[in-house]
Amino acid sequence: MPTNMPDTSFPKRPNVVLILADDLGWGDIGAYGSEIRTPDLDRLAKEGVRFSQMYNSARCCPTRASLLTGLNPQQAGIGHMVVNLGVPSYQGYLNDNCVTIAEVLKDDGYRTLMAGKWHVGGEQATLPDDWYPDMQGYPTPMGRGFDRFYGILSGGGSYYNPNMLMDDLTRISVDTTDYHFTDSISQHAADFVDDALHRDDPFFLYLAFTAPHWPLHAHPDDIEKYRGRYMGGWDALRTSRHEQQKGLGVLDSKWAISPRERGIPAWEDADNQEWRDIQMATYAAQIEQLDRGVGKVLDTLKEHDAEDNTIIMFMSDNGGCAEFLQEDTNYPDPSRYIHPTVDGRMVRVGNTPSIEPGPADTFASVDISWANASNAPFRLFKRYTHEGGISTPFIAHWPGQIPGGEIVHEPAHVMDVMATLVDATGAKYPTTRGGHDIQPMAGESFLPALEGRKWHREQPIMWEHEGNRAVRIGPWKLVSEVGAPPNPDPRDPRSTDAWELYNIDDDRTELTDLISGERDRASTMMRQYAEWADASGVQPWPIPSSPRPMGMDTITRHNHTVQVPSVRLGPPKRVATRNNPDNAGNDGTMN
Repeated sequence: MPTNMPDTSFPKRPNVVLILADDLGWGDIGAYGSEIRTPDLDRLAKEGVRFSQMYNSARCCPTRASLLTGLNPQQAGIGHMVVNLGVPSYQGYLNDNCVTIAEVLKDDGYRTLMAGKWHVGGEQATLPDDWYPDMQGYPTPMGRGFDRFYGILSGGGSYYNPNMLMDDLTRISVDTTDYHFTDSISQHAADFVDDALHRDDPFFLYLAFTAPHWPLHAHPDDIEKYRGRYMGGWDALRTSRHEQQKGLGVLDSKWAISPRERGIPAWEDADNQEWRDIQMATYAAQIEQLDRGVGKVLDTLKEHDAEDNTIIMFMSDNGGCAEFLQEDTNYPDPSRYIHPTVDGRMVRVGNTPSIEPGPADTFASVDISWANASNAPFRLFKRYTHEGGISTPFIAHWPGQIPGGEIVHEPAHVMDVMATLVDATGAKYPTTRGGHDIQPMAGESFLPALEGRKWHREQPIMWEHEGNRAVRIGPWKLVSEVGAPPNPDPRDPRSTDAWELYNIDDDRTELTDLISGERDRASTMMRQYAEWADASGVQPWPIPSSPRPMGMDTITRHNHTVQVPSVRLGPPKRVATRNNPDNAGNDGTMN
């Protein structure tokens, strides 16, 4: 008998591609109701599965920590961002008691590849003078399981001259004026895949875009495709997307669109409309460019006839971003993010009609008005635990294993991706690694849902970011905005005044607060939150022991230009009660 015949008793292990967008709103791609051209993502959605209630962790770093480790962000050491706030659960970099997907799959024989934004390795934008790759407190991707890496260690910056650009463990710089970070990481990702497919082992690719995170940097030809498209304004855009979402089946038709956020004018009252149109046109161009980058990877898979054996997942790290960039403030800190162009021109910072966004010498954002449209029909934005801050589009594609065109309506969280991939690949999740005890996964495998089988997440989903908190159990969601009056001790189960309660099955857009008639249910959920918070290392916000000034990183929903204390602006919220269900605001102000 021949002894060199391949073992066919087990199916070939699938390749894995995880794609993460940055600051992309729930409704910003075609498959979720957008007018923006995203043909490659839309094809993946048509041929695969979409989730209508997939959640992230409200902000860049916490979501990345959850996605990569299968844990709550505090368990992984990144309860806030990459600054060390003086406690282990908020140390700002991945700890030794977690493992990344790359480490798990590498140990199982996978080739592990990353292109894009890291942002879970300490405050890499302000490195110490004696920094070297993977020094304590500053782990790079290659220190956490990746064989190859091309991208940035820090959180963002110019697409034409990115900060902390690395090729494996070598820090590099851009020396050409035709460079764009989105195009570059897309090409490197495709090249990594091409190389991997010439090898015997399966591969894992993590493609972490910075698009469409500020600044608004896109190719002129792409911007021109959308110039004038948004002259109808943000109100019309929100309405149009809402109708599309209902037609696509990702949104229940009974869920009313949330009112326009307080502080945003009606479009007909907005000044500088042509400039505002270009803001959104540039943002749309960034998303189309991202989609084109996804297409590069898909083309490479098809060239090698490898698409059928590749699991592809796409998601965003938080809701649309309402951060306003202004030239005369310290947000963002110019020394961290803004550098002269490659050809030596000074960068013009700010959201002002005198600066048309797009080119390398500009630094602008879409700010709150268009962010409200990105997150339609939901409330609030990035940083917050209301639906607009934590809802992400989610697409899973695996031909032959995942039936095409299905929509999963069960709630899930990006921390569930680790468990799902362990389940799908047959990899072993360790109890120890490198001499360290490894925490059990907090996520749950949703592989049955991908395969068309009945699935329901067993455990509640919990959130905390900058004092914004939430609990999701079945159809019920308990949520609290930081600074909400009277802001009692959040761990006191007797106090429900700082919380809101919604039945998501009836009211996904969080318009009717039921807490006054559901005090017992709310108190029970608060006790569950307190138990989770204690077990996960959640701290009160601002963290009293933090070396940083109190409230330094809290930016309110209505003032995104300066570092401000934790406050809730606007009039007290009216709530519905059992006896008076109509007592909810519908006057176009924030409920």
